[in-house]
Amino acid sequence: MGEPSRHDIDTVREQLGRSPTTQFSIVVRCTGGHPLVIRNHPRDENGDPFPTLYWLTCTQAVKAVARLESEGHIAGMNARAERDLEFAAALEAAHRAYARERARTLPEAEDWGGVGGTRTGVKCLHAHYANHLAGGDDLVGAWVAENVEPIHGESWPGRVAAIDQGTNSIRLLVAESADGRAAELARDMVITRLGRDVDRTGRIDPEALARTLDVLERYCRRSRALHAERIRVAATSAVRDASNREELEEAVLRNAGSNLEVISGEREAELSFLGATRGLDKPRPLLVLDIGGGSTEFTVGENSPGAAISTQMGSVRLTERHVRHDPPAAGERNAMEAEIGSVLDEVDSATPVRGVRTLVAVGGTPTTLQAISLGLSAYDPDALHRTDLALADAERMLDRLAAMTTAERGALPVMAPGREDVIVAGASVLVAVMRRLGFDSAVVSEEDILDGLAAEMLATG
Repeated sequence: MGEPSRHDIDTVREQLGRSPTTQFSIVVRCTGGHPLVIRNHPRDENGDPFPTLYWLTCTQAVKAVARLESEGHIAGMNARAERDLEFAAALEAAHRAYARERARTLPEAEDWGGVGGTRTGVKCLHAHYANHLAGGDDLVGAWVAENVEPIHGESWPGRVAAIDQGTNSIRLLVAESADGRAAELARDMVITRLGRDVDRTGRIDPEALARTLDVLERYCRRSRALHAERIRVAATSAVRDASNREELEEAVLRNAGSNLEVISGEREAELSFLGATRGLDKPRPLLVLDIGGGSTEFTVGENSPGAAISTQMGSVRLTERHVRHDPPAAGERNAMEAEIGSVLDEVDSATPVRGVRTLVAVGGTPTTLQAISLGLSAYDPDALHRTDLALADAERMLDRLAAMTTAERGALPVMAPGREDVIVAGASVLVAVMRRLGFDSAVVSEEDILDGLAAEMLATG
């Protein structure tokens, strides 16, 4: 999800007037980039319950909502809940959904109450407004929005939302145009493993679909709460290969108001190149390597994408095909490496990868490897974006991770939940590519297909 940079942490400290007592991520930003809503871990630094999941931090927003509270609207909302059964039912549903969302991080936290830590009524308009901005179906929060926005006097025309539905994760980017660039308002990621067993069955698993649709609905509500005019949902490898994607297509149309784009592997490669190379000052030609859960794309280009190939080689596929032990056995690693080598033979013959001067690696695999290599105590995108990951460090991280159990990998502070069981396969792809093509280092990029999708939307108006 939207992991905070060191600058974000300092900004939140200034906004709160004290140091945060929980780990948090950035859910929404104001125009200008400072945090507006953060998502707190359900336990604080002392291990005590912290029931407020979504917290409004922007000082101007806090003051605007405080004005409503001073006018007696909390009492008015509670009085309405006593006489309006439909309103009361919607409020109760918001509390239940809030508790379930908190439990996604810590299952026992579902019993700690709903919005603002209460199970009934309205306790805090700030908490309801934050929940609304985060994508909660919260009619109290929506009412607050109608009465306080725009917070900074901003206008909203031209805001867009892009959702990347991958094999392993679903990701969101809400952006607006600012000085010719895409200014981020929200960036999020949840690993739902939509592509679980698709390689074997050719079908989307019902449980994986249910997990994914729950996040999709929240992402679309968040996009609308941030006044995005258009929501674009693009699906890649697993959905391309699935024979039963009708329910997903229907859900996208219903929630996003647009048709699901099932993009080809080559188109995926082009969008990754666009997202990863904007403003990149590195020797050309470039090779953008996008290691996904179901596929890996290779795109060669100067200032725009040229030759591209998409391969049926991803971290989820390789893990499902070859890994049966935890940690993976030597023979299983050898089998993965053999398949990767065979795929790279095809890439080598189909694209001019031998002539490139800079390798740009995108996706959760290279960024996580770099975070571990740098010894980060928490994932910091600013500390990772467009840094150089040395081959020697990538090899060392691969061997280290391959010797760990899934649980041990999951305990690493920079490991996104749901990536710990497939990171060895993804790292194997990255190391094999660097070795095959003779790269001593790769540029690690936080920007990829998601940024390419948003950039296209902003360019077309």
